Amino acid sequence: MADSHQPELKQLPFASLHERLGGRMVPFAGYAMPVQYADGVMAEHRWTRAHAGLFDVSHMGQIDISGAGADVALEALMPGDFTGLRENALRYSMLLDDAGGIIDDLMVTRRAGDFYLVVNGANKLDDIAHLRARLPDAVRLVHRTDLALLALQGPDAEAVLEALVPGVSALKFMRAGSFSWNGVPLWVSRSGYTGEDGYEISLPVAAVAFADALLADARVKPAGLGARDSLRLEAGLPLHGHDLDRTTTPVEAGLAFAISKRRKAEGGFPGAPRVLGQLLDGPARRRVGLKPEGRQPVREGAPVFAGDSEVGRVTSGGFGPSVEAPVAMGYVAAAHAGDGTALEIEVRGRRIAATVVPMPFWQKNYAR
Repeated sequence: MADSHQPELKQLPFASLHERLGGRMVPFAGYAMPVQYADGVMAEHRWTRAHAGLFDVSHMGQIDISGAGADVALEALMPGDFTGLRENALRYSMLLDDAGGIIDDLMVTRRAGDFYLVVNGANKLDDIAHLRARLPDAVRLVHRTDLALLALQGPDAEAVLEALVPGVSALKFMRAGSFSWNGVPLWVSRSGYTGEDGYEISLPVAAVAFADALLADARVKPAGLGARDSLRLEAGLPLHGHDLDRTTTPVEAGLAFAISKRRKAEGGFPGAPRVLGQLLDGPARRRVGLKPEGRQPVREGAPVFAGDSEVGRVTSGGFGPSVEAPVAMGYVAAAHAGDGTALEIEVRGRRIAATVVPMPFWQKNYAR
């Protein structure tokens, strides 16, 4: 008998497309989402690195923030410099709690009349509630449930998208603009979560024909959650809920670059005393890359040892199809976080030798 308390999964705007493509659907962030297609995760990963993968990321939250003082209001909640952010420029940032813990990581874009935020799908309702409770009355928040989101990633992404949407090739990494295709409005940013060059395209939920037009190009194949995860892991990109949460700070997570220079000097964001103190004195632990010996992947939650002492935990791990070896990241005590440090990771009661290595594991290929 079905569990009557189990919430019904939401459907992506392009659910019919995934059905036509033979996507294997799994629950993720409250949605039925494709984890892979017929070719499998490894093939989708490698195709994206060599050509272009198309990901449906419509589960992500898209939010418009507008009104007098919106930039200052956002700076009260995040450590980024938004008053100095140029129009059509993106900035990676984080919502922080009062202890400097990471509520969520997100992308913020300044547009002509507002700010556009993209937040993680699993957190979007909590993020919206957090923002609404703290933004001043003069600042308006709109959750854009009328929009879908596609990510076209890989070295062929520019040529593919330029053929359909002339002008997008002029965008550089972390820049965005307004475009159209056959009368369909598109908001396009040169960004992504794979370590490859590519674009994220916000468009009306009914515009399935645009996805079909992208897939009609032989250089494009659909890719699911499995490849998205292995691609971001090779690129050393953290995943909220695994590598980031309220117990981790931006400094511990190796994300201090997202704390703008002015904000480091002025503070004024949640948890600033703790975060700025860690910048000055160093954190007690750090997120590091881990390279296990052999072919055995290590998974989230595996303990990390230095001799007989447990010094950390794996937060993401798996097999890297491009590097053809297992890779992982996790948090270890700062004394054991230096590149080249020899450690061991416990898997099913057996210790596997591992080395702390710099990230990314795979060289990022952004269009700067």
